Amino acid sequence: MFTLYKQYKPYISPFDPCPPIKVKTYSTPPNLYLGFQPPNLPQFSPREALRAGTLWKVFYDPYYSPYEKVRPANE
Repeated sequence: MFTLYKQYKPYISPFDPCPPIKVKTYSTPPNLYLGFQPPNLPQFSPREALRAGTLWKVFYDPYYSPYEKVRPANE
């Protein structure tokens, strides 16, 4: 399944004094998966583009921290 979030398992030393983080997650931007910008891409309205930070919808990627609590859809 395609996702913009990737995970990896770092080396955990037996001598590390801190509790280990067994799986680390990072975000990759959508422009990495688009080789070139095709013509006639769908665009945000000017107001939406200022809020999203990009004019084109395929380049929009909201950042969510993996440590954020998931909010219910009705809030």
